[in-house]
Amino acid sequence: MTMSDSTIDYQKLRLDGIYKQNDAGDLMLRIKIPAGVLSAEQALKISDISERFSNGNLHLTTRGSIELHWLRYPDLATVAAQLAAVGLTSRGACGGAVRGIACSTTFAPGFETAQALARRLHRHFAGNPHFEGLPKKFKISVDAGYQKARHLIQDVGLVHVGSQRYDVWIAGGLGRQPQAGFLFEKQVAEERLIPLIEAIVRSYRKHTPPPKRLKFLANQLGEARLRELIRDEQTEAPESFPFCLLEQALTPNPATAGIVEFPVFAGELPAADLRGLAAIAAEHSGGFLAITANQNLAFIPADSRARQTIEAALTTSGVESAALGAKAAFRICPGSHLCRMGLALTRDITRQVLNVLGPKGQQLDWAISGCPNSCAQVQLADAGILVTKAVKAANGERQPRFSLLRRQGEDLGEAVASDLSLDDLLQTVAGLG
Repeated sequence: MTMSDSTIDYQKLRLDGIYKQNDAGDLMLRIKIPAGVLSAEQALKISDISERFSNGNLHLTTRGSIELHWLRYPDLATVAAQLAAVGLTSRGACGGAVRGIACSTTFAPGFETAQALARRLHRHFAGNPHFEGLPKKFKISVDAGYQKARHLIQDVGLVHVGSQRYDVWIAGGLGRQPQAGFLFEKQVAEERLIPLIEAIVRSYRKHTPPPKRLKFLANQLGEARLRELIRDEQTEAPESFPFCLLEQALTPNPATAGIVEFPVFAGELPAADLRGLAAIAAEHSGGFLAITANQNLAFIPADSRARQTIEAALTTSGVESAALGAKAAFRICPGSHLCRMGLALTRDITRQVLNVLGPKGQQLDWAISGCPNSCAQVQLADAGILVTKAVKAANGERQPRFSLLRRQGEDLGEAVASDLSLDDLLQTVAGLG
């Protein structure tokens, strides 16, 4: 069965987590992974789908989702059915909806509590028509602590502060106009979170013109007025939301034996490697893997003996990540390798950057985004590389231009050098101390 491009409504496909990848009819599908924790069974199914309907590779995102590329329209219904068979969906992973609930992967104390809450929120918001058809995307994260500051870039960022209570931050976001969120309320009890988030979403829907984010509303009205709107919405909502008492984290407490992290260069993982990692997880890690914010995979062993077993299994499994994946922490969007918005070949540029980094530079947390949308969260990295535009060179080819960002203190990173050519960029990062 073939479909002409004119018969496909790509805008409607977005709510099902599907973007048009190129003008040849290839599609990207983003799979929501609840709390970024993936079961061995789900990993095997995604591997099968990738090999059958994609190109045998998958992309791990900075928000704990998985993207498949090179899909074709006639296969989408079969792919959706196979994902549903293992409890997964792509509904709301793109478009104007509450996106996948990102979960802390700093593996700080409280990770298991944050993970359980993220799964509850996923179950409540994912695919719920009350939280679709929004002016634009709406992002929520749950973090076990303030490390890495991911709460600053969310529409709603929840930070666990102990005793089942959370600080609530709102109206953050990146893109072409990055803006840090502000602290809306401290020490919110867990049972109040869903009614509060619902009130925030309703305020956003009622008062924000498409295609703007909540941060736009905060800028237009001011923090005080936005608080009033949300407070008015809460007066019509229940004061608490009963949670299932049987809800539990899917993995042990990372504080018990730490984690075993498997480095994945550029977040690009062959399906065959994921299958091998799933087998290790099934046998030695309680049947689960976690996708980290740096686009790696992590095993969370129950004790030190399990940790040693996992490390040994990785050594003998034949599963290999790219050597560069372990050289430095480096978040990467697919750039023009896979994305229509991309202005640069981000994987190639990353390899060149890694080749010139000195020992001090390798200790930094890095990120590169292939366009100003900042999908790789460059403003949260110690050092971020942002492709700002592409200019026509003397030979007629379009060449990317870069900004180098550095993060100091608690706020978002800012540009310390702009309008750099690739050679300029490499010289600059080589000199970082």
